[in-house]
Amino acid sequence: MSDWYYMNVVLIQTTLTTLLLALSIQVPLRFGVFSFAGIGAFGIGGYGGAMAMVHLEWSTWPSVLVGTLAAGVAVFLLGLVVQRLTGLYMGMATIAFTLIVSVVAVNGGDLTGGAGGLYGALGEITMTHIVVVVVAVIALLAFTEARGLGRRIDTVREDPELANALGIDVANYRRLSFLVSGLLGGLAGAITTLLRSTITPAEVNFHLVIVALTAIVVGGARSWLGALIGAVIFVWLPTWLSFVQEWEKVAYGFIVAAAAIYLPNGVLGVAKDLLHRFRTREERARVAALQETR
Repeated sequence: MSDWYYMNVVLIQTTLTTLLLALSIQVPLRFGVFSFAGIGAFGIGGYGGAMAMVHLEWSTWPSVLVGTLAAGVAVFLLGLVVQRLTGLYMGMATIAFTLIVSVVAVNGGDLTGGAGGLYGALGEITMTHIVVVVVAVIALLAFTEARGLGRRIDTVREDPELANALGIDVANYRRLSFLVSGLLGGLAGAITTLLRSTITPAEVNFHLVIVALTAIVVGGARSWLGALIGAVIFVWLPTWLSFVQEWEKVAYGFIVAAAAIYLPNGVLGVAKDLLHRFRTREERARVAALQETR
């Protein structure tokens, strides 16, 4: 077991940081906000943490904290600017935000390292640290999915007018989603950068949108558990498909496309449907048994 762990430690770390990145996109979607600002937050968090460590010589976790907070504030302010947009227009505006972050990084001179990126930001982050952070994040998000708060968020997403009629401040909930998205994206970016010791503008681009969306679509968009399932599949699938060699990307694309078509609610949705059917069948069998005994 220990040999397997040490052989795959990088993949495990990547799975957990990819989960944080996917959650930065999933959280706004749960609130009915089609936002990709979490990707830009990834870049801000990564560069913020790296600059704090390289230029200011801060230690690991203060650097992670400043990158996370900077990303959260930036995305929250973005949310205030674009809050009147909806649907595709919101998505386009937030993708533009991500591209702007990349352009600023390229033209940041010595501060950001320019087009070559910033090097030497190697933090003291262990697997235990990452697991603790991810578990804490999941615990908080699981709380937002539970009972009353979860139902209010679902109402904000499914029927904003009804939510307003019930006294739920829809605009406030959606602004909050931007803040949470920024903090999660910034946290993912800071941890990823300080693990790798480097970040370049090429890493903060549209491909991260594809990464996050793939994880959410395949796993499920309504719960943190779906994002976890998607992150595991996304990160480990290329390894599992290595036997097909040069056809790996074709097979990967086919699997993702098939999941999007035939699993509209993701793997988690299928699992929930199967569990519901199993429980319904058991309940019917129990009722039938009671009727026979009467």
